[in-house]
Amino acid sequence: MNYDVIVLGSGPGGYVTAIRASQLGLKTAVVEKESLGGVCLNWGCIPTKALLKSANVYEYINHADDYGIKVSSHKADFNAVVKRSRDVAEKMSGGVKFLMKKNKIDVIMGTGKIQPGKQIEVTNNEGKKTSYSAKHIVIATGARSRQLPNLEQDKKQIIGYRDAMVLPKMPKKMVIVGSGAIGVEFAYFYNAMGVDVTIVEYLPNIVPVEDIDVSKQLEKTFKKKGISIMTNSSVEKVEKSAKGCKVNVKTAKGEEVIECDIVLSAVGIQPNIENIGLEETGVVVDNGKIVVNDFYETNIPGYYAIGDVVKGQSLAHVASAEGITCVEKIAGHHPEAIDYNNIPGCTYCSPEIASVGMTEKVAKEAGYELKIGKFPFSASGKASAAGHNDGFVKLIFDAKYGELLGAHMIGANVTEMIAEIVALRKLETTGHELIKTVHPHPTMSEAIMEAAAAAYGEVIHM
Repeated sequence: MNYDVIVLGSGPGGYVTAIRASQLGLKTAVVEKESLGGVCLNWGCIPTKALLKSANVYEYINHADDYGIKVSSHKADFNAVVKRSRDVAEKMSGGVKFLMKKNKIDVIMGTGKIQPGKQIEVTNNEGKKTSYSAKHIVIATGARSRQLPNLEQDKKQIIGYRDAMVLPKMPKKMVIVGSGAIGVEFAYFYNAMGVDVTIVEYLPNIVPVEDIDVSKQLEKTFKKKGISIMTNSSVEKVEKSAKGCKVNVKTAKGEEVIECDIVLSAVGIQPNIENIGLEETGVVVDNGKIVVNDFYETNIPGYYAIGDVVKGQSLAHVASAEGITCVEKIAGHHPEAIDYNNIPGCTYCSPEIASVGMTEKVAKEAGYELKIGKFPFSASGKASAAGHNDGFVKLIFDAKYGELLGAHMIGANVTEMIAEIVALRKLETTGHELIKTVHPHPTMSEAIMEAAAAAYGEVIHM
């Protein structure tokens, strides 16, 4: 069968690409080997947020007295929590199936492999191979949990993020290796559910890509929750037995052994570029990523790649934006290239983290003279009323022109607030303009206006 566009992979990059292509009048198909929605909808973004919400509710119940509510008896049903997460994922995957039908997109189930001559060979579950052709082929195969030689995952005692979402029973003790978004989200979830959690991080600070003030605040809050944190530390080996695991950790003070039931490897992700036909087709790969131009075309005309398999932030919303940009260019439109310096990042532990743009350290290294404003949620009326005083909003401005260089937030619901900053940066709004933008009271978002005012010595409520 001949198509205008075939998309290999149906994650948030792939299915969005397919829908936009269809909207633009292109005959479109998507190839998927497992479940529509990919990792994000089935094993990533969505089901993890369902788990985190259950942990959040459980935490509220445990602290009900703080809100004047008496709860006589309660307990967490771990298996029911996991089931709810899977039900949410299944519903969302079903939603993508509906969108495929609505937009008249052909769904081809099987393992796809690109071929020369703008062909894709698809092998179905029975082993039958069928070839499809298209004028344009978009690779959106995503990524998987990164494997380390000394942390070989067995899906039982040493696990990855997929296994962490469907454990058959709740462990008593867990060691989490890596403190990026995946690591700290699972650390919060399992700690809230009553598991003894230790985080081991190789670098000096947890959530190391974030501004240093955010890292320090999260570490402080996590320790208050009872999470043990070991920075400047590395897992050298894990000894497994029927009784559990002995984790040998190298620290600045020497080697330490931690006993636990489960080790969660959260050391990042690895692009899915093996066995998809790149070598046979001649598509260039550099440092484990497919090389593309600003509109995601590879070195071979008619072949494109988006999402986790190309250079850039490995985030669902980035993959979606790349896919839309890619097919709009294919359709003859004139889309603007994505500004990767204005991509928001969100981490959904509690407190949440949201950021965009330069950290203070990066801005200083770039030679900017800075004006920095920081407003703590302890001074926010809405945060106090909600019982969530931890955290702050930190804004970084160029002192010369008032350009908003970066924003860094940690606190309740900040992932819902960061889009304002992204829009302001897109519109090149200055610090003074932000100060004069009236924010509703009482809201958490007032902290953005107050942080801007703090940078210019005009803060009111601090």
